[in-house]
Amino acid sequence: MSKKKHAEKDVRKEKELSKEAEAVEELVEEIVQEDPLEAAQAEVAELKDKLLRTHAEMDNLRKRTAREIEDSRKFAVERFSTALLDVVDNLERALEVEEGNEAGLRDGVKLTFDSWHTMMTKFELKRIDAVGEMFDPHKHEALSKMPSDEPDGTVIAQHVAGYTLHGRLIRAAKVLVSSGPA
Repeated sequence: MSKKKHAEKDVRKEKELSKEAEAVEELVEEIVQEDPLEAAQAEVAELKDKLLRTHAEMDNLRKRTAREIEDSRKFAVERFSTALLDVVDNLERALEVEEGNEAGLRDGVKLTFDSWHTMMTKFELKRIDAVGEMFDPHKHEALSKMPSDEPDGTVIAQHVAGYTLHGRLIRAAKVLVSSGPA
């Protein structure tokens, strides 16, 4: 059930409980007019009943929430995994190309690469292309520094691309950084 449906269900239960509480209060008022001891006993019984119901509701809520959290953890990558299957399908098709048909193999790899980029865009997984940028330790991992015609601190080569997911760095780009002219 969705969170909205649970919330609506909880609101309905709350309304039902408040109606029951009003009815019990009216009953208690009638009893109070008759005998104070009986009224007190009735109120105690009512409060015990409410307490038991509240504990049961809280226990059910706790169990339902734990179940929903567990399901969320289990299936958190379901959409991503399903999208990744298109990439796997294209790889399989590329492997089925006959020997000697390099153009077909190249086309299969290109299809795979295109489907990978489509999937990355869909899930806001963005590639960091660092060549030409100033070195940023928050996005880049310097493998070494070497002299070049570029100014000091400029990324001159990228060995491995970095990636961000929804703006959060998940892998730094591994780069070579210029130490300036020799």
